[in-house]
Amino acid sequence: MQTRLADFVRNTPDGRTADAILRKCVHCGFCTATCPTYQLLGDELDGPRGRIYLVKQLLEGAPVTSRTQMHLDRCLTCRACETTCPSGVRYGRLADIGRRLVEERVPRPFVERIKRHALLAVIPHRARFAPMLAMGRLARPLLPGALARKVPPLDPPGRWPAPRHPRRMLALGGCAQGAIAPGIDTAAARVLDRLGISYVPAPATGCCGAASHHLGAHDAALAMMRRNIDAWWPEIEAGAEAVVITASACAAEVKEYAELLEHDPAYAGKAARVSTLARDLSEVVAAEDCARLAPGRGPKRVAFHSPCTLQHGQKLRGVVEGILERAGFELTAVADAHLCCGSAGTYSILQPKLSRELLSRKIGHLEAGRPEAVATANIGCFAHLATAASVPVRHWIQLLDPGNGT
Repeated sequence: MQTRLADFVRNTPDGRTADAILRKCVHCGFCTATCPTYQLLGDELDGPRGRIYLVKQLLEGAPVTSRTQMHLDRCLTCRACETTCPSGVRYGRLADIGRRLVEERVPRPFVERIKRHALLAVIPHRARFAPMLAMGRLARPLLPGALARKVPPLDPPGRWPAPRHPRRMLALGGCAQGAIAPGIDTAAARVLDRLGISYVPAPATGCCGAASHHLGAHDAALAMMRRNIDAWWPEIEAGAEAVVITASACAAEVKEYAELLEHDPAYAGKAARVSTLARDLSEVVAAEDCARLAPGRGPKRVAFHSPCTLQHGQKLRGVVEGILERAGFELTAVADAHLCCGSAGTYSILQPKLSRELLSRKIGHLEAGRPEAVATANIGCFAHLATAASVPVRHWIQLLDPGNGT
């Protein structure tokens, strides 16, 4: 694809990155076949190829309107198109650059601005999110059924084993996951402990930065990344083997710290080191002797939903499935497993209609094989699927936790 970038962006870091991405696109359209929003809406501008053209026009100085913003907002950033693309176009990175530039040029309606500010003020901050969720749980018995299902019940985390092994790996404090399902990280700590690995909490860490990053709050996202690096750094210098992340979306984001902070002279080197050490939990468990693992006391017949950030963002297709099968679980077939469930971070809040349609399709495919439970690898998918599933939804690591009795 030929480009003629406008002066305002041509020689900037984002401009150079976007130009290189655009020039790899050959207009083939293979991406439309795996784009969830194109499948729902049938509009070229609601598929990757059309959105690439919209971003190209923006970067070349064409007028930008709320229509451009709408089509970019509808994108889930699921990155299924990247898995499909024969040319290796980094669509997700291009979409983030385009959204940020559009945000600077197209004012949003007042109500939409308030909604986005509220999301940025609450979701990435566990100290704010957790009390609000606690109040929702208290009111849950009084809420209508549809609304009550959106408030996850309290899941007691149980005991986090004390560090006792020479091998040490670091955790991410996170944001929403610690409030919605604190048992996920604790289950990971217990399973890793059985494998001879101490999973070390890092209380000073928080949100990985993904929520702010994808909502266009770039500076806030970078500040969160720097805080996490500072919190991990003493343990990294002391020999920690890896930074292990249980939420696939957060793992995908931390792996990109090196690129996102490459122009920060104070943090570029440390960010590169952290990204090198970052591991999705599935990568760590898959590399160990899974014969030492076995199903907990819970369900054995499971449908696995592979989050987009696992299979497309991190390219870890089939890894969790392999772990579960080697541990003795029976996995049911899931049609269209490459498609998004509609959670996509804050997408389910900002694009509720499209999100509900995708959720309905996903639940139908997951439950077609009559599983006893649905497993997934990301907190957003976990919470989203639980609002509609007729069987329990669990993070896959909880199924391997000997303390899991559900």
